Amino acid sequence: MILLKSEQMIIEVQRHKIARSLYFYQYPKIDKMARTPTIQIELGFTAPDFTLPDVISGKSYSLSALQGIKGTAVFFICNHCPFVIDIIDELVNIGNDYLEKGIGFIVISSNDTINYPEDSPKNMKLFAENYNFPFPYLYDETQEVAKAYTAACTPDINVFNAELKCIYRGQMDKSRPGNNYPSDGKDLRKVFNYLLDNKDIDFEQLPSIGCGIKWKA
Repeated sequence: MILLKSEQMIIEVQRHKIARSLYFYQYPKIDKMARTPTIQIELGFTAPDFTLPDVISGKSYSLSALQGIKGTAVFFICNHCPFVIDIIDELVNIGNDYLEKGIGFIVISSNDTINYPEDSPKNMKLFAENYNFPFPYLYDETQEVAKAYTAACTPDINVFNAELKCIYRGQMDKSRPGNNYPSDGKDLRKVFNYLLDNKDIDFEQLPSIGCGIKWKA
């Protein structure tokens, strides 16, 4: 039986939802995955430049092409990480809410696709289409961009102001697989609202936690 592309996407979305449910059910019973936090470094650094291919459109984008007028968020994610699956719906919601307000969204996968083929560009494209990404999904094949941003986990989040100076490296919200907190994007929405109101970040920045980026040998 040959499935239409739309039918394949529906099946893939359901597969992710089932995987998420099973992971949450099993989470208290399994050996806790290596929970890698965002590396805490001094804020204020300038966003490193790059040009990467977008798996959705097939085009290549530079940092300046995706930079927002009010600010820019750079996310390192991947397709298969339970910590990403936990927050991906809300990340899309946040993108839909803040792109039109002048916040640029740059979403990158840097994982080793030889040992983790589920994170291949082909599967990245399907993942992005499944969740209706309103932003490009970029592939960092050499992993040099992840290294330039001192990325360590998925999701790893950096927020920059209009001058591309880093003002935030932290969690999107307190939701984690199995902790029963819904993903509401509270922390990240607060950062964006501060940016839009030209206010300095004056609250504690809690690191994001996720699977470690799958580095090449």
